[in-house]
Amino acid sequence: MPLFGNAFSPKKTPPRKSASLSNLHTLDRSTREIELGVEYGAPVMNIGGQSLTFEDGQWISESAGNVSGKDLQRLKKRNLQLEEENNLLKLKIEVLFDMLSETEVKTHLIQKELEDMKNNSRRRK
Repeated sequence: MPLFGNAFSPKKTPPRKSASLSNLHTLDRSTREIELGVEYGAPVMNIGGQSLTFEDGQWISESAGNVSGKDLQRLKKRNLQLEEENNLLKLKIEVLFDMLSETEVKTHLIQKELEDMKNNSRRRK
């Protein structure tokens, strides 16, 4: 028995065979088409009594109270459009106020020039 040697040397276990969780690879093409159908459609799942559908890269709730998920998405899109339109209209109002202020200043300057001209003409008489 060695004094400083390794007394415990377990054998290495052989690697496990990877077992697939799906048995679809064992089915032939026609059986897969019968089982899954040609058109798979959008993925749908039910969680907590709510039905979710995956459309356009987002999960959409089909049972969101009185409003369906599609209506909710449509309303959010419409809301965004209206906010953008509102921002544009606010910008236009600001531009119109700037134009009005500029016109008011010009009018005030012209009136002052007219008054100065009237005063100068009266002094000359």
